[in-house]
Amino acid sequence: MTDKPKSSRTKNIVLIVMSVVILVPSMTGFVMKFMEFIHTFQGESDGAFAITPMLNYLLASLGFLCLLAWATMNGMFHDIERPKYRMLEIEDELNKQSSRI
Repeated sequence: MTDKPKSSRTKNIVLIVMSVVILVPSMTGFVMKFMEFIHTFQGESDGAFAITPMLNYLLASLGFLCLLAWATMNGMFHDIERPKYRMLEIEDELNKQSSRI
């Protein structure tokens, strides 16, 4: 039983498929809910209550977009495995220090 590492092409295909499967329904739901709020705001005389959820959706989405851009610009997605290995190295160092005491 040999485990062959997955090729980069296979990983990219899986990533794209999973992104589409997750993001398309999420974006569809978001846009549909936002359109409902817009129609409520424009169509009914008491539709002014819809302004608050619309602003909430827009500001929260903008905040997450800014957070994603900031994380990308600071290289936080460049080497996502490094913190895990660094934590294990620190744990080994601490275990060695505690065994000396």
